[in-house]
Amino acid sequence: MYTKLKTALIDLARENMLMESNINIVAKILSPEEAIGKTVRQDFPLLQGKESLIQADFNGASGQAFTDAPKNFSGKIKDILDLKLTDNSNRALFIATLNAMMRSLGRVDRTIHCKNEEPELCAQEIARTVINRYGTDIKVGIVGFQPAIIDNFCKRLPIQNIKVTDLDKDNINKIKYGLLIWDGSEKVEELFKVCDIILATSSTVVNSTMPRLISLSERYHRPIYFYGITGAGPAELLGLKRLCFRSS
Repeated sequence: MYTKLKTALIDLARENMLMESNINIVAKILSPEEAIGKTVRQDFPLLQGKESLIQADFNGASGQAFTDAPKNFSGKIKDILDLKLTDNSNRALFIATLNAMMRSLGRVDRTIHCKNEEPELCAQEIARTVINRYGTDIKVGIVGFQPAIIDNFCKRLPIQNIKVTDLDKDNINKIKYGLLIWDGSEKVEELFKVCDIILATSSTVVNSTMPRLISLSERYHRPIYFYGITGAGPAELLGLKRLCFRSS
C-alpha cells in the first residue's frame, strides 16, 4: 500500500514539475487548540496527549495527519520521497505532505481538521448517515477510540450492537460510554466477524494497520468507512470510502 502511495506522489510531482521545485514543505506540530479548538468534550485522544496533529504546508495548501510520533520538517518533495516509511513519524510526514500536495493540485478537499463544536456535529452526521443507510438493526464496529462518534452511536443504537477496538493501553478492557473497549491488536478480526459495518480512524494509514483492515474487509465482505482528515489523499488514491463532514 505504501509503495502505491509513494508511487502516486512521485507521479504527481513529476507530472506537475515539482520534483526539483524550490517550493518547500514545512511540517509543524500543532497545539491541541490549533488542531481542534475548544471543545466541550475533553476525552478526545488529541486533548489527552495521546496523539498529535501535524500540518504540512505546500504551495499555499495544507494537509494534516494524526500521529503518536510527531516531528517537524522542512525540505523539498524529493526529501519526503527519500524517507523510509518504516515508522509512524516518517509515515505521518509523508501522509501530511501527500494530503497537502493533492489539496494544492485540486485532487482532494477536506484536509484540515474541524474545530470547536464541529467534531460533535460531524459525529452526529456520521451516526445519522450510517443508520439512515443501513437501518437501526445494524451492528457497527469502530476501530479507534473516537469518543464523539462512539457516544452518538450509543445514543441511537442498542448498546450490544456496537463494538470498539483501540490500541491505547489506557482504554483497553475499560468501560467507556457503556462499552468494553477491545484490544485492537488481538480482537480486530473478531470485530469483522461480529459486525455488519466497520468505521475506522484514517490514522490507521500512519500506524500501518490500514492494510490489514482493508484485507479483513475483503475477506469478510464488510463495508469499511474511514473517518478523519489523515485519510484524505490515501482514500482518493486507494478508492476507499471516507466520512469527514465538517473538515475544511
